[in-house]
Amino acid sequence: MTTTPSKSLETFPNPQPERDYTIRIHTPEFTCLCPKTGQPDFATIDIEYVPENACIELKSLKLYTWSFRDEGAFHEAVTNLILSDLVKACAPRFMRVSAQFNVRGGVYTTVVAEHRATNWTPPQPVILPE
Repeated sequence: MTTTPSKSLETFPNPQPERDYTIRIHTPEFTCLCPKTGQPDFATIDIEYVPENACIELKSLKLYTWSFRDEGAFHEAVTNLILSDLVKACAPRFMRVSAQFNVRGGVYTTVVAEHRATNWTPPQPVILPE
């Protein structure tokens, strides 16, 4: 069982490709380095997606997020890179990556990036009576 950081993202077949459903992944231990100072940046990365034919395998996602620990990255760049890499790996109907970076210098940063497949229309929400 490897625990070496890796940029490789593995997938597995979507068990219900005929249905729109949401997968939510919460990763509270993301770290990278400030490209200006080299100091560590800590963030919570939340991933929400509606899969098409493939789902992201979670162990490979963990190793992928670990791969940023020693890399300098601006918050905006790393959030969009994560979205692009995940979209490339699994081609979802919809995906949103939200990165909430911890305070540094009195400033909190949240970056949200989204992907929507051109042929996908989100389902209408169902509001049940109370």
